[in-house]
Amino acid sequence: MANDYRQFMETITLEAGKLLRERLDDLHTVQYKGEIDLVTEVDRLSEALIVERIRRRFPEHGILAEESPAVAGGSDCRWIIDPLDGTTNYAHGFPFFCVSVALEVEGEIRLGAVYNPMLAELFVAEKGAGATLNGRRIAVSATAHLSRALLATGFPYDLRENRDNNLAYYRAMAKHAQAIRRAGAAALDLAYVAAGRFDGFWELRLMPWDMAAGTLLVAEAGGMVTDLAGEPHQLRSPHILASNGLIHREMIDLLAATDPLDPL
Repeated sequence: MANDYRQFMETITLEAGKLLRERLDDLHTVQYKGEIDLVTEVDRLSEALIVERIRRRFPEHGILAEESPAVAGGSDCRWIIDPLDGTTNYAHGFPFFCVSVALEVEGEIRLGAVYNPMLAELFVAEKGAGATLNGRRIAVSATAHLSRALLATGFPYDLRENRDNNLAYYRAMAKHAQAIRRAGAAALDLAYVAAGRFDGFWELRLMPWDMAAGTLLVAEAGGMVTDLAGEPHQLRSPHILASNGLIHREMIDLLAATDPLDPL
């Protein structure tokens, strides 16, 4: 049955990604959920497509998706969906975004897929079976020191109102890492850690759909995922630290030594 779930997940993720790519150059309807937290009509179209496919195939399954109310379902299976991670990028025509779909069974993420339709790159992970990119096995990087590491991060949507906004952590990391990228799609950042393109990633106040598939990808590619203090990461944990494992302790120690409310 795992193969059936995996094939189904890959199919719906690719289908949603195709929709995103085809509509990228459209004139989008943009609405704001917060000061800088936006949603487009394509987010909703992508989510509707994925949810409809799941409800038709697995009507008893639960669904947790970014743009609609949660569906409890009547089984131990729950799909966790980000129909368009990188909405701000998408609305501006910046081609760094993805679709993220994960399957949780009895509280554990068993399958995850992240698809970048602009590069036709499908990252897939299965619990205990490794992680792949377009069918080829991937692994985290071998970078052993933070000073040689390329990191990724992002900033929370309440950046303007909340002093605990990652700016202090960013400044500290920028002084110790080789470089940092802030591309604007957490699920894709995690997939890139799994593929060895980034050596580490951290972010504050993410939601489960931002992380579900990506955390499995990193773990199955041989990396490490924790909270910022190094404790086991849970989907309900809003803060995340992911790495190749080799630089994880350095990142934890640097974050611990940094006052997150330190003014710039």
